[in-house]
Amino acid sequence: MLTVPIRQLGEPERAAVERILDADPYAGAQIAERVAAHGLNWWRSDGRIYGYEPRRQIESIIWSGAHLVPVGATPPATAAFADLLGAEPRICSSIIGRSEAVLDLWDRLGGNWGPARDVRPHQPLLVTDRDAAVRPDPAVRLVRSGEVDQLFPAAVAMYTEEVGVSPMQDDNGRGYRRRIAELVKTKRAYARFEGDLVIFKAELAIVTRRTTQVQGVWVHPDYRGQGLGTAAMAAVVADALRRVAPTVSLYVNDYNTSARRVYANCGFISAGSFATVLF
Repeated sequence: MLTVPIRQLGEPERAAVERILDADPYAGAQIAERVAAHGLNWWRSDGRIYGYEPRRQIESIIWSGAHLVPVGATPPATAAFADLLGAEPRICSSIIGRSEAVLDLWDRLGGNWGPARDVRPHQPLLVTDRDAAVRPDPAVRLVRSGEVDQLFPAAVAMYTEEVGVSPMQDDNGRGYRRRIAELVKTKRAYARFEGDLVIFKAELAIVTRRTTQVQGVWVHPDYRGQGLGTAAMAAVVADALRRVAPTVSLYVNDYNTSARRVYANCGFISAGSFATVLF
């Protein structure tokens, strides 16, 4: 019988969940977007939220679905979450969040859920609330609905390069294509085209009232090293701040020095460190 102070949360706990998410709007962005769209009733969403409540007040939460995302998780909370989740087969494809919590969870869950395909222990979490000091690339724009076919190969190339597996291996990429088409439809996908060729792309993968998280940043290999990425990201930041959210955030692999240089040149500053465990 589970004796740790963990329970699944629902709509009656919404205020407590939103309080924790507001305390860390960048690490909690993925959950905040889902809560805003679907609430906390598990049958309306694609995952469940569990709360750590040792003293009759919810102190930490964790999202359990396609991804496992802890927010506000102290060492006692991660130990409790691991006790709960480790008793069941793994359903998530990754663990994502603040480095300390993710790595502690993985230390506790790895024996039951391992091995991982990749562990990325330090991914700088970056944020900006102002336009870049560099001139935005005027050729970077929102992708139009009729341009999904041109964007999709670039998205597949980015995903394969970043994640290490192709999104085409499951269902021949149909689910991933639907995701890209939805980002285009909701005006979250940016690109620069040379004819029909996408030479830069980025998406606003997550949008909340506090931040929008940029993912999928990619420059065509033939155009790298030419300074294109900085001006292109400046254009994304300018439009996102004007149209979408008061801050723009992202996380990046620590070894990706060229991308980190681009983000620094665009005015992003540190908001801590993420870690990701990929299965």
